[in-house]
Amino acid sequence: MTTARTKRLTFEEWSALPETKQKCDVVDGVLVMPPGPLGEHIWESRAIFTGLDSYLTVNGLGIVFTAPYDIVIRRDPLRVRQPDLFVVNSRLTGIASPSDLLGRRFLDSPPLLVVEVLSPSNTPHDIAQRMADYGSIGVPECWLARFPSRTVEVVRLTPEFTTTVATYGMGDVLRSEVLHGFALPIDDIFGPLLR
Repeated sequence: MTTARTKRLTFEEWSALPETKQKCDVVDGVLVMPPGPLGEHIWESRAIFTGLDSYLTVNGLGIVFTAPYDIVIRRDPLRVRQPDLFVVNSRLTGIASPSDLLGRRFLDSPPLLVVEVLSPSNTPHDIAQRMADYGSIGVPECWLARFPSRTVEVVRLTPEFTTTVATYGMGDVLRSEVLHGFALPIDDIFGPLLR
């Protein structure tokens, strides 16, 4: 990843920045912009989004968001993440319909689930930092999608540790501890990329 600015932003300075459609994080006040995603990254995000959106709509449980949408991890020093996808629980966040998003620039409550579609630029250190950030605000589960291995790793998060619950590969069906009854064949995520 490349650093777009070296100035350390405060929460107030960051809040005053103009809207951007470029995915970026803020790590200890420094704005960090990764390179644009590869085609497989876009497809994986789309396939997972479709499965999540269908499940959430049928069950009336919440809304799935796509990047770039900010999650404030902490305000000082400022840390903001933009996972590829995340699920908000309508009951816990008060976000139950599109109209509830009017004027909201960021999420300041923990999502129920975050999804990171990993790219070559994601280092083990970067992934560990992301997991620690999500766990620190009370996100209970994260999925890590990896195209090279055609796997999705389901990770349980707490403020103290992360634990891999399961790793699903081709031929398996992705399940979740927080979305009971959710099922998405891994082949639906990666299979079309291999034809």
